[in-house]
Amino acid sequence: MSQQALDLKRSVQILRRRKILVGTVVALGLLIGAAYPVLRPPMFTSTALVVLPQSAQSSQPTNNTGEPDSYTATQEVIAGSNQVLSRALPHVQPAVSLDGLRSQIEIGSVTSLIISITAQGKVAADVQATANAVAHSYVSYISSRGSPVGHISAQLLQPATHATRPSLAHQLLIYALCGALGGALVGIIAVLAISRNDRRLRERDEIANSIGVPVLASFPVSHPDDAADWAKLMEDYHPGVVNAWQVRQALRLLGMGADNPDNGSLDNGHYHPDDVFSVTVLSVSADRGALALGPQLAAFAASQDIPTTLVIGPQQDADVTATLRAAYAVPPHPSSNQSGYLQVIVSDGDIDRQPETALSIVVAVVDSRTPRVPPTMRTTATVLGVSAGAATADQLARAAMSAADDGREISGILVADPEPTDRTTGRIPQLPRRHRRQPTRLKG
Repeated sequence: MSQQALDLKRSVQILRRRKILVGTVVALGLLIGAAYPVLRPPMFTSTALVVLPQSAQSSQPTNNTGEPDSYTATQEVIAGSNQVLSRALPHVQPAVSLDGLRSQIEIGSVTSLIISITAQGKVAADVQATANAVAHSYVSYISSRGSPVGHISAQLLQPATHATRPSLAHQLLIYALCGALGGALVGIIAVLAISRNDRRLRERDEIANSIGVPVLASFPVSHPDDAADWAKLMEDYHPGVVNAWQVRQALRLLGMGADNPDNGSLDNGHYHPDDVFSVTVLSVSADRGALALGPQLAAFAASQDIPTTLVIGPQQDADVTATLRAAYAVPPHPSSNQSGYLQVIVSDGDIDRQPETALSIVVAVVDSRTPRVPPTMRTTATVLGVSAGAATADQLARAAMSAADDGREISGILVADPEPTDRTTGRIPQLPRRHRRQPTRLKG
């Protein structure tokens, strides 16, 4: 039962995550259902009634099952026979074949002595004429002396005098609801089938457990499409209070200002030349959303009057960072609103720490399949940038291994665009502690 509950909970989470797709399919089904009665409007129907004599029925055994007895059933077959319909064909408008007429006619019984002949079609007058033509043909056939069932003096009880059809609004409502229901069913099945094989990580706990490293912070990121959007990001990025606090805490957890509260790295704005901190934000090429994590960290730090340098060095996948490099390849225009505490460096080789810089942020992107950290500035900490639902556990593990091979241990994870339904924390750790020297054995 617990496994079923877990599967149900996961299915609900998947549907909530893909609610836009499900809603689109539902809307499409609704439109198709509503369009059906418009493109194929309901048919007119008209009914003629033929009464049979009581004497013919009295000789037949009674039937108390509620179904037509053998006599009535026989008359229904005769009314729809080729002989009856062939005689009615000359009086049917527009002209149709025998099979076409049979498809327009429905034979039934109101009682054991009353046969109903219902015709349907697009034109009311034609429907009435068709029903009456078949009714007259049936009466004429069974009243003739040469009738195979004997002479029966049937009479036309009620001719087809008017044709009706269902209300178009009523049909629209019914078909639209059916279409929406069908669309919802198709959408749910499709989303669950697609997500069943989706191995991308979405929750913070899943991302943290994939490489055994805690999530330090998670916040929304921008998604610039060109160089102008990247430049605008550095000028106008102002995170909300909650996101700003998470970024501040992430920097503290990485070690900036954790050991010496008086160095002013996050609080009072006074810096000593030795009070420097640097971090590499590493992401995989399949996760383009995570590319904005580094620039947003730099923009935030500069907004706090922290002298910050954003380093965009050589990249393993240059296509991913092409627009980012193009945006900062030239110095900002004098009229730019970019903070004076922010410096952006684009370099194709390794560079040293810039003087008068308290925080250096390096953007590094590795290939998703064969990651290899490019030669760039060495930093005091390395974090892995991941967008929710953009990378798999294998991709993150390969990226972490490539960083370790380069002497860069992953200190934490930054999650971009966390899922709104994610209630996990990613195992946020406590503030880092100083390493104490292990006791040594006394000799002598």
